[in-house]
Amino acid sequence: MTKVNLGLEGRVAIITGAARGIGRATLHRMMAEGVHVLAWDIDPAWAEEITRIATPDGVKIAAFIGDVSLAEAWQEAVKSALAHFGRLDFLFSNAGISGPAHPVSRYEEADFDRVMAINARGVYLGLKYVGQHLSAEGKGVIVNVSSISGLSGGGNIFAYTASKHAVVGMTKSAAVHYAPNGVRVLAICPSPTDTEMMGYAERLVMPDDPQAARPIFTQGVPMGRYAEPEEIANVFAFLISDQASFMTGTIVPVDGGTMAR
Repeated sequence: MTKVNLGLEGRVAIITGAARGIGRATLHRMMAEGVHVLAWDIDPAWAEEITRIATPDGVKIAAFIGDVSLAEAWQEAVKSALAHFGRLDFLFSNAGISGPAHPVSRYEEADFDRVMAINARGVYLGLKYVGQHLSAEGKGVIVNVSSISGLSGGGNIFAYTASKHAVVGMTKSAAVHYAPNGVRVLAICPSPTDTEMMGYAERLVMPDDPQAARPIFTQGVPMGRYAEPEEIANVFAFLISDQASFMTGTIVPVDGGTMAR
């Protein structure tokens, strides 16, 4: 099969939550597309780990360590991307946590605030500070990671569901705001994906045999399986390319048919 040239070579992306899961898969997809990446994670060990990642010729990556819930971290990340690469074109706002698995009646305020700080405030700050830069440049794309839980009830993961609904709303609002300035804003809504976050959920449900919990999480997925992180990364690559140039404010389920039920 002939590979479609997405025309992304030489561009620059910030990826949050880049150390693992969907973020890591997206980092590798961007490198394969010739995109330079400021790879953001909160784990200080990431700065050392990233030095061991092999990069294609001409492609550069740099680690950024910071908390996505802090405005100063976002301001510094934009400066760091410009200092390392001389430009900034894309943001993949992917960092997130699941939080405790409780319904609203048993959800602790501190847990709620922590989930919202990372999953919702972190997306807001990316939209603000990266959006300001891209708007001044007159071009660029921001893709936020929501979830199918941002499109439905979400069961016992109360704060996670609230935060992912917030991501959908912020994406639509920011898309309208930035569209006149040439900046596109979209969101991806994955169904359960084969990442450490789902591994944590499996262990909560069946501590003695986590793999046996998978049918519980896939029973509502017509395709009958988890998404692979690379499948989410592929959608991001398409959305930031000119192949998707008339898409903004779009909320894209990547869910094996779950929301089609």
